[in-house]
Amino acid sequence: MSSRCGKSGGGGGGGGGKAVTLQNLNPNIIKLEYAVRGPLVIRAAAIEKELQSGAQKPFKKVIRANIGDAHAMGQEPITFIRQVLACVVLPELISKDLFPEDVQQRACDILSSCGGKSIGSYTVSHGIELIRKHAAEYIERRDGHKANWEDIVLTAGASSAIKYVLQLFCNNIGGKPSGIMIPIPQYPLYSASLAEFGLEPVRYYLDEDKNWALDVKELERSLNEAKSKVNVRALVVINPGNPTGQVLTRENIEELIKFSHTHNLLIFADEVYQDNVYADGSKFFSFKKVMKEMGSPYDKHELASFMSVSKGYMGECGLRGGWMELCNIDPEVQANMYKAISAMLCPTTLGQTAVSCVAKPPKEGDPSYEQWKQEKDAVLGSLNKRAKMIAETFNKMEGFKCNIVQGAMYAFPRFELPPKAVEAAKSDGKPPDTFYAFQLLENTGICVISGSGFGQRPGTYHFRTTILPQPDLLQEMLDSFRKFHSEFTKKYS
Repeated sequence: MSSRCGKSGGGGGGGGGKAVTLQNLNPNIIKLEYAVRGPLVIRAAAIEKELQSGAQKPFKKVIRANIGDAHAMGQEPITFIRQVLACVVLPELISKDLFPEDVQQRACDILSSCGGKSIGSYTVSHGIELIRKHAAEYIERRDGHKANWEDIVLTAGASSAIKYVLQLFCNNIGGKPSGIMIPIPQYPLYSASLAEFGLEPVRYYLDEDKNWALDVKELERSLNEAKSKVNVRALVVINPGNPTGQVLTRENIEELIKFSHTHNLLIFADEVYQDNVYADGSKFFSFKKVMKEMGSPYDKHELASFMSVSKGYMGECGLRGGWMELCNIDPEVQANMYKAISAMLCPTTLGQTAVSCVAKPPKEGDPSYEQWKQEKDAVLGSLNKRAKMIAETFNKMEGFKCNIVQGAMYAFPRFELPPKAVEAAKSDGKPPDTFYAFQLLENTGICVISGSGFGQRPGTYHFRTTILPQPDLLQEMLDSFRKFHSEFTKKYS
């Protein structure tokens, strides 16, 4: 009788060992780290199970402020999106006249574009043509400039699109690896993906004292220090920022385009939070719009921009829908990228359906428009209030400094730690901000991610928290936070 999985000491062919061990595992996988689902989150899940088993804690629930998952934090789905999804999943609902006419028509259009008129069919690898055209129409409305639907690729969220482009750089030139410029702090998808692909991160610091502004002099410093060791080939910009919540000015974007053009760097424009702009005086400008309006030679610069249905007012993280637009990419390079994408068959059809609803929402006069507009405005209005609440609260706490949340879904406050706390962290084998975050979790049930998981200037301590908890829960969280920080500071003073 064969041994059960995990019980056998031998591998196939009588060799007696494992085909894959830690010693022969791809070292890039070992190197990879992804903080937003790392040890703090694993411990938070364990605490939830302990509470369910009746364990006594100084709190009754875990508050997951670690990740930008809007629906998990209580946000209601947008009705138009869910009605279209229901109809494409169960087409007989269309004939029952249960939903508005524009919902039924959208579902019919999408089903007609699917092979076999079923979303259970494979689609073209780059996504359904109709929906790619919807994304192109969205970009044209947003920017006032033409978009070619054939340069748009539908993907399983923006993350997979970013990885598709990063793979283009997985080669050494002249004996030096490829380097990608990434902001610090950064969303750890980038550092994790660079590690996975054997690419070198070229880190540049955002200016916290200027509300996380992006200084071209800092880009020059970073580039000059790196280019003797690596071939620096691309620049990543996250706007609005994650984890920092800043929104770049148009002037700043122009500077970045000029810098990238001077140094022949492809721009990764991570613009998934483009709907999430709150602060007075802040406005989202896409890199494509600015690039086009700068004229020659900048309007011919290489750009890959990314959008997702996971963020914005939609928050449909689990549907895994997104797109990228490729601008001015060498046609032969783009053809080879599309070839590589075809090996992944196609993104989920439910995600593609959600993209259609986001890229082409109801327009004024459509039966679904009033409800859609009301729901969208309510979500963004509530996030605006929570963005202000969270920054104001942290700035009233001793030893804290939190920049205003201009956009996105996060705050990244800086805080001071007493020397004894730093020593305690060292004894515990943790970075000081991670030690603090674990203490916060164990004492309050609040799960945030320490700044060391995103990168920060040496000697500074931060954490990222979302603004997504609903207002009552957010107030409860901030009250618990304030109390914890006071007690923690007293303990280690």
